[in-house]
Amino acid sequence: MAYPAAQLNNSLPVVLICDNIRDPGNLGTILRSAAGAGCEKVLLAKGCVDPWEPKVLRAGMGAHFRVPIVANLDWESVPSHLPAGARVWVADNKDPGSQIETGFTSGSASGSGAVPRNVRAPVKSQPEAHPSESEDGEGAAGARVPELAAQCYYENWVQTPVAVVIGGETHGLSPDALHLAASTGGRRLVIPVVPGVDSLNSAIAAAVVLFEGKRQLLRRHKQEDERQKFPVVG
Repeated sequence: MAYPAAQLNNSLPVVLICDNIRDPGNLGTILRSAAGAGCEKVLLAKGCVDPWEPKVLRAGMGAHFRVPIVANLDWESVPSHLPAGARVWVADNKDPGSQIETGFTSGSASGSGAVPRNVRAPVKSQPEAHPSESEDGEGAAGARVPELAAQCYYENWVQTPVAVVIGGETHGLSPDALHLAASTGGRRLVIPVVPGVDSLNSAIAAAVVLFEGKRQLLRRHKQEDERQKFPVVG
């Protein structure tokens, strides 16, 4: 598909990864925000709603024709669609002060997807049960879920190339998304909300994180341009 020259000329080295975005309106709005922010591309992992479903198209308001979309990806193939050396961050609502180092925990990890309730770790099946009968069907027992350090979304995190994962509101971030972030040295990006508010809508969270990333990139480019114009003489 050919994309408008203006869109290509203003694209940023930011890739958006959607994880378990199942609401058509949310996905369409996320795609619209990705196009508006100038994302390089959008990757949809398996479990996301079909981006060409009519409700997604309506909510996208033409975004499908302004940003490349790669859908129905296995998590094993996601890295092949990322630029070399890309660091992957995950949007979350976890308290940034609760973790200061990256480690691993067994079982369920606290925190949430781009917004929601819990990261779903694989559930241990009973000996007599078939794996498909487990609560969320994600397989083997005792899987280790990465526990990533967290920081606020407005702190410096854009080191190009970069990718951001937005999780769905019902199922949250998948263990695969957390493993990918951990393997690239990424962290959780937290959008602080007032006490008593559970989380933001996934589409709103995506917009906040993407446009903050754009702001940081543009600020960095401006600083680099100024250094070239006025080099420091030693």
